[in-house]
Order: sequence, then structure tokens, then C-alpha cells
Amino acid sequence: MNFVIFVIAMGVLIWGADLIINQSERIALKFKIPEFIIGATLIALGTSLPEMAASIAASYANKPEIAVANVIGSNILNITLVLATVFLIATKINPKRDFFAKDSTWALIPILIFVLMIIDGVISRFDATLLLLLMGAYLLFLLQDAKNMPEDDLIDFEDDDFSWAKTVPMLLGAFLLVVIGAHFTVESASEIAKSFGISQWIIGIIMISLGTSLPELVVSISAAIKGKVDMAIGNIIGSNMANTTVVLGAAALTNPLTVDASAYLFDIATMIVATLLLVFITANKLYNKSAGISLLIILGLFLNNTFQSM
Repeated sequence: MNFVIFVIAMGVLIWGADLIINQSERIALKFKIPEFIIGATLIALGTSLPEMAASIAASYANKPEIAVANVIGSNILNITLVLATVFLIATKINPKRDFFAKDSTWALIPILIFVLMIIDGVISRFDATLLLLLMGAYLLFLLQDAKNMPEDDLIDFEDDDFSWAKTVPMLLGAFLLVVIGAHFTVESASEIAKSFGISQWIIGIIMISLGTSLPELVVSISAAIKGKVDMAIGNIIGSNMANTTVVLGAAALTNPLTVDASAYLFDIATMIVATLLLVFITANKLYNKSAGISLLIILGLFLNNTFQSM
């Protein structure tokens, strides 16, 4: 039965993600907002809702390992699986935005702060507040950056059929479909994993993080296929930013999260290496299939280590 639920949930997830792309693109064009900004804010926060729901629920149930593992696993998968997939399937990757100059730092800073916070073995409510403030700073940066965008980089949009009365309900409904689809994907995957006697950390870093990363994967693939590479990359960077700040912050506000960094050193190191590779790719503009294969190699090492530790 869990396998049937998993397949149905995936279908709902894909449907909702496609609606998000369509409606978000219309809003971006309506207000002459660069696609990257939409991807890094509205879509990124929306697709991070499943991670937030899963981590808050785990924290509330006093299962900090699942909450933290979910974030670490999602960050790793967003870069090594989602971004790699975008590079491999996109026919043309020529982003308008200089991701290295403007955004790679925002992908790395929260990871480094996270490492500092777990040295004492706990992410406290004070730490959670600082993480949420960091997300606020990121959003302010994006909004200010959008204001400074040259007029030539913006697209005029005329659509007599555009209506907030239609667009907003469709967008909210799409986000709801994504959250519901991801929820049942995670729940069914967790039940399948439990039947094989897998630990909570493994469930969190593989099964739940994979399930909660599905929105990012589907949305980014849909954007890449439609040639919206800036939106796809923005979604990945914004989602990782949201995972490390909003998701962890909300979970730690619910209950302080204990983290045994020494026990999960490989996973934490993999997240750092994947983020550094993202910075390297953007610095050298290596938006190609070779970069995608390199990311998949890291994913292979991560999965191999995880399965060996079962």
C-alpha cells in the first residue's frame, strides 16, 4: 500500500510543481522581476515548505536527528542531484546573472555558520533567531538587487488575461499540492524504510531528504526544460539558503536541536564540499554536462557511504 501512496504522491507533486512554474513566471513578467529573484524567493521558500514541515514535526517529537539530517541531506541533494540534473538535461545554459559575484557567498555563509553553531553540540533558540535574521538579510539583498537591475534586463509583459483573482488561488493551490504530495511521499517512504529497520538518521538524510527535495527537483527540471535556467539555479541556491536558515531555525525554535557532529562528520563534510563546488562552478561559469557529472560523483560517494553505514 505504501508503494501505491508513493506513486500517487509523486504525481500530485509533479502537477503542483508545474503550476508553480507557470504562475510564478507570469508574476515575474508582470512586475518585470528577474526570473532569478522569483526562483530564489517565492519558489525556493515554497518548495522548502516540505523540509520545514518535516523538520518541525521531528523537532516537536523530540527527534532532532531527523530534523538535522533532513536539512543536511536536502542541501546535498539539491546541489549534487538537482543542479546536476539541470546541467545534464538543459539544452542551453547561458544564465544572464553572475551567480558567483552576487549569490555564491549566500550559498556558503549559512553552511559555515551552521558548522560554528554545532561545535557545542546544540542549535539553541538563540542560534535559531540568528539563522532567521540571516534569511531576512538575504531577502533584503535580493529585493535591493532587483531594484538596481538595468531596464534592458527586464522584460515587458502584456497579458490582458492576467488576473490576481485567478493567479493567486492557482499559486496557493499549487503550493498546497506540492506540500501534500511531498508529505505523503515522505510518510510512505519512511514507512518503507522502517520496515527494513533503518536508523532515524539514515531515514532523515536519505528517505525524508529525498522526498522533501522532490519539489526542488521537479521545479528545477521543469524550469530547465523551458529554458528558465536562472529560475532553476535561483531555486537551488534559495532553497539551500532557506533550508539552513528558515527550516533549521523554525525546528530549533520548536525545540533546541542536539547535534553530534563527530558522529556524522562525513555527511557534514559532504555538504560543505558540495557547496564549495557550487561556488567553484559559478566562479568559472562551468554550466555544462562535465560539471553535472562531477556533482553526480559526489552524490555517488555520499550514497555509498550512507548505505555502508546502515
